[in-house]
Amino acid sequence: MTVALTAGILVAGAVYLFLQREMLRVILGFILLGNAANLVLLAAGGTARRGEPFGTPADPSTIADPLPQAFVLTAIVIAFSITIFMLVLAVTGDNDDDTSDGTEPEDDDETVEDDGVHPDEVVAAERGITS
Repeated sequence: MTVALTAGILVAGAVYLFLQREMLRVILGFILLGNAANLVLLAAGGTARRGEPFGTPADPSTIADPLPQAFVLTAIVIAFSITIFMLVLAVTGDNDDDTSDGTEPEDDDETVEDDGVHPDEVVAAERGITS
């Protein structure tokens, strides 16, 4: 039960970090998700009946199953390499990801140029329209 709760908390933290906009938080969320997956893989191997890695040849039921451990070791290596790749992308990448941060751009109609003249008045003066 403890392994399941820990994996659930790690997944919840990963989802929270994935919802953030910064790349570093997404990477940290990926790390949490990888650790949760490792816990799930180990739990699938049976945490209650796991013994020492090496036992006596006479009683093979006391020996720990090496397959979940091999899966977790492989998952750790893959998660580490993907994490390094994402960190390199975060460091060398540009900040122009073309995503909206929730702020609306100012309307060009509302802006006033440095000389205090509204842009519509400039266009009207160029066309010879007087008001």
